[in-house]
Formats: sequence, C-alpha cells, structure tokens
Amino acid sequence: MNANESLNYSLIVPIYNEEKTIPELYRRLSAVMDSLDGTVELILINDGSSDRSLEMMRELHQQDARVCYLSFARNFGHQTAVTAGLNYSRGTAIIVLDADLQDPPELIPQLLEQWRQGYYVVYARRTKRRKEGWFKRFTAYTFYRLLRYLADVDIPADTGDFCLMDRKVVELLNRMPERDRYIRGLRAWVGFPQTAIQYEREPRFAGEVKYTFRKSFALAINSLVSFSKVPLRLATYLGLFSAFLALIMAFLVLYWRFYQPNSPLTGMAAIIVSIFFLGSVQLICIGILGEYIGRIYEEVKGRPLYTLAEVVGFER
Repeated sequence: MNANESLNYSLIVPIYNEEKTIPELYRRLSAVMDSLDGTVELILINDGSSDRSLEMMRELHQQDARVCYLSFARNFGHQTAVTAGLNYSRGTAIIVLDADLQDPPELIPQLLEQWRQGYYVVYARRTKRRKEGWFKRFTAYTFYRLLRYLADVDIPADTGDFCLMDRKVVELLNRMPERDRYIRGLRAWVGFPQTAIQYEREPRFAGEVKYTFRKSFALAINSLVSFSKVPLRLATYLGLFSAFLALIMAFLVLYWRFYQPNSPLTGMAAIIVSIFFLGSVQLICIGILGEYIGRIYEEVKGRPLYTLAEVVGFER
C-alpha cells in the first residue's frame, strides 16, 4: 500500500465537514512544514464530508504537491480515518492531529525534538481545556482516570490522538486487524519508550463540535471494552452480590413469616423491589456480555475497515 519512496515526516489530519477550518489549518501547517529539515507529506482524510471539504482538499493538492488525500466512500468515523492515514503514510516520523486546530500545529517541532532523543511515541497531554463547560471537563477527567485504572495497559490520562509515532510503531499498528480501534490505547499497548509534552487545549477554531456527547460516550465504552476485562468480572461480581442478597432475603422472609406475620415488609412491596433489583442485575450483565459478543461478531465478518473513493498524491 505504501510507495517505495521514503519521506522524513508524515502529517495525518482526518477531515469531516471542516470547510471553515481548512484554509487556516493549511496556512499554519504549511508554515510548520516549510520549517522542517526534511521531506514531508500532508495526508488529509475525507471522512464522508457533506460540505466543500473534499473540493478544498483537491484544490490544496493542485497548489501543493506535498498534500495527499484519501476520500472515504462514506463516513467511517474518526478512528478509522486515522487508521487509513497510518496505512498510507510513508514518513519515518508520523504526526496525527485534528483539523479543528485544538491541536496546535506549532507544537510539531517539540514532538520531533523528543522523538530525536529516542522516544518512539510522543503524545501531547492537555493541562487545560479552554472554553469548555464544567460537565465536559468533569466527564473527561473522570473517564481518563477510570480507563487508566481499569485498562490492562497504562493509557496516559488527558491525552488525545495528537501525537508523534515512529515508523516502527506505525508498522505494528498497521498489522493489527481489529476493527473497533482506539488509537491512543493501541499506541500504549505496543510499548517502546514513550513520553509527553504539555499544552493547553485551545477552543475549536470554527464550525461545530464533531465529538458530541453521544459519540464521546460510545468511544469511552469502546475503549473500556477493548482494553479491559473488568466489565466481564463486574458481571460475575454482580451475580454473586445479588445471590448473597437473595440468600439474606430468604432468611428474612422466613423470620418475618414465623415471628412477625403482620409486618408490612412481608407484603408485595418487598417482592416487587426484589424482582426489580434482580431484573436490573440480569439486564446489566446481559448488556456487558452483549458488548463483547458484538465486537466478536464485527471481527469475524472480515469486512474491510473502510472503502476509498479517491486516493490522490501517493504516486510520487
């Protein structure tokens, strides 16, 4: 899939309805690329945009040969778009960043500096989220620490997909066949020396937020299921806990029946509460099993991870 020509740097930017940010994104990325001490390619991935994003990507390729682009046949999601960029990248160092300019392109030289010191993965850690509501900050803070506590690998907190990866790491990621991908977890799983740089996350430059609460929640569930078996153990613990409560309830019912036959706790209320409790435990356990079984179902179908309508700029 990769061309034989080797480049020094690859910049990967997923694009989904970003026509308002693309001009400023290219201006700032172009300035960074001009300052780099080697050959560079800018890989834009159109993730099924419905605005003028694809047309603008074509125009950028016409005016700058360093700009390459992939266009999906439909929307496949952010993590899949990043994966496609990694598949087609040819650089020795690969940098992934978002198109909304919350990941400042001007930090790329700092990422490269750490890479030259021998680190295979250099990720950007957010120290502050500017102009984000308290609910977003609270849920993000809680999620990253919960994931780090539950995951089988050490996934750094307060980090996104903004990072640099060495070619060796990217080749390992490209050989991983799994479909429900969580890039920041996979890059931690492969190992190798990793470090962080600190930055303050800026607000979105323009346009609407793409990661809504629903999408963020789905990503959180995916990351937990992909990198932790704790939810399955939780189902077991819930079953044991409910069985223990049921045993206690049985002794209490017998006690009330023989020693306090007029007690209101022996009526329908206690029975209904018990039924609802056991029913909820069963549904939770079924839901947890369903998450894992659903991922097995997706994996065994063996469909391509994505389909491409256009592949431009990788011939050179």
